[in-house]
Amino acid sequence: MTGSANRLLALTKELRADWAQTRQYWSDAKSAEFEQRFLTHLFAAAHQAANDIETLERILKKVRDDCG
Repeated sequence: MTGSANRLLALTKELRADWAQTRQYWSDAKSAEFEQRFLTHLFAAAHQAANDIETLERILKKVRDDCG
């Protein structure tokens, strides 16, 4: 995995851990709504972006190899 994709996934993992810690103190209906409205989608989008970054890196490497 590329450095950028790794960094994105590491930061996402850190956010997920911070959120788990936050949920120990904030666990009402509003926290569940916040998680559903924002974090669930954010985590899925970050994972997809990491995959897209990897794909783009492979394509760029092939272009460099083919042109070089």
